[in-house]
Amino acid sequence: MTILNIAAYRFVSLADLPALQSAICQALEGTEIKGTVLLAEEGINLFLAGEAGKINGFMTWLRSDSRFAGLVAKESWSASQPFKKRRVKIKPEIIRMNHPAIQPASGRAPAVNARTLKRWLDQGHDDNGQAVVTLDTRNAFEADCGTFVGAIDWRIDKFTEFPAAFKANVNAQVNELQGKTVVSFCTGGIRCEKAALLMREAGLTDVFQLDGGILTYFEQVGQAHYTGGCFVFDDRRVVDAALMPRPELVLSNAG
Repeated sequence: MTILNIAAYRFVSLADLPALQSAICQALEGTEIKGTVLLAEEGINLFLAGEAGKINGFMTWLRSDSRFAGLVAKESWSASQPFKKRRVKIKPEIIRMNHPAIQPASGRAPAVNARTLKRWLDQGHDDNGQAVVTLDTRNAFEADCGTFVGAIDWRIDKFTEFPAAFKANVNAQVNELQGKTVVSFCTGGIRCEKAALLMREAGLTDVFQLDGGILTYFEQVGQAHYTGGCFVFDDRRVVDAALMPRPELVLSNAG
């Protein structure tokens, strides 16, 4: 494996988007790094791949900006470049939800780390004895490639549908979340962070996000309580619990 793949995001207020876009483009010029960097007033979201030294050099440069100091990237390896081109784009949101009241840069929802979630799932309840449910905030086809055993999956086709799906569940005769500790999860943490904030805004108090998402869970505790792989939006298609490419899992689990 010769190509280092990284995924990272941070919700932080950004006001100089065109200037930042230009600076990032310049920093990436000539590196042969490919992938996508998304910028919005709410923060940064990036998926990049390239030679390890070049990737590490770029991240060192990016972290020299105080807004991105300490930015943690999830790393995995592949034998070839999984992206076809490089894009640095300005967007209204770094992950589109169409719910302006949710402002993660103003404060994160409480998070549970991978080892704590595994322990809760091992024992069947949280540390207060309350039942725990995992809530998949990803698209249906992603969940079909792999998810936590018994996870709630509302079969959304895009993340903008999550608020309506949550509202429908709250209004349903049987509320799947009521009286339980809810852990929202996604690939790398960005969607489940917004989802957790939305649910807490609606009045659910025992809601957590899985810190770092599935990729960090795989890295720290492996396959426990999870079946299948994790869909990624590049040519690798799916990675397994060892963070190795397993594109055949798309066919075996998603049809």
